[in-house]
Amino acid sequence: MSRCTAPVNGHRSASAAANCPACRNRHRSYNSYSSYSPPSYPSSGSTRSSGTSGRTIKPRWSKPGSVIYYTPEEVRTLTPVRENVEKRSSLPDLRDIFLCHAWDDRKDSAKELHDLLESKGVSVWFSEKDVFLGTSLMREIDKGLAKSKVGIVLVTPNFLDRIQNEGIADKELSALLARDLLVPIVHETTFENLRDVSPLLGSRSGLSTKEETMDQIADKLSELILT
Repeated sequence: MSRCTAPVNGHRSASAAANCPACRNRHRSYNSYSSYSPPSYPSSGSTRSSGTSGRTIKPRWSKPGSVIYYTPEEVRTLTPVRENVEKRSSLPDLRDIFLCHAWDDRKDSAKELHDLLESKGVSVWFSEKDVFLGTSLMREIDKGLAKSKVGIVLVTPNFLDRIQNEGIADKELSALLARDLLVPIVHETTFENLRDVSPLLGSRSGLSTKEETMDQIADKLSELILT
């Protein structure tokens, strides 16, 4: 058996321990462990899914057990809308939402949003189902606006084209802006592009499918609207 040289030479340094026939293996083993650092894992609260960055707030209208979170800007934007919803909730025969959209989007993105909202229990005024053949489109739109708690505007490239040409979407938008019951939903475009076409609407914050999925946006709208 090798004898430790510490009583004679001492182990005042790592090199001394390494030269000791009894301790060199123990020193090598210790060094291998001392250089080990455990792997780091993200804390449970630090991992966010795509599009949720900065969403840490639950507004006062959140339902018990809700897992929907908002940015401070979203809460500031939606709070006046929620207050108006609460004021109007006692009125009879109101739809929850008036969906303003471009005619070209009626078969795809507008219908997708409509279907998602209705699947969550939200009643939606939607021209594809609420304007019947032979009726006045503008008259039905006026009635739909008057009998809805809040309006949402689906802002798409098609919508931007329509309002630049002062089509029906532009007339709906003017009525919604006048009522101050409006949430822009930006899809496949940006708020910057919207501001270029409609500074008044673009000055409002809203929700964007660049940040969240259409389904997540529908979740927020249903929580906002349903009292």
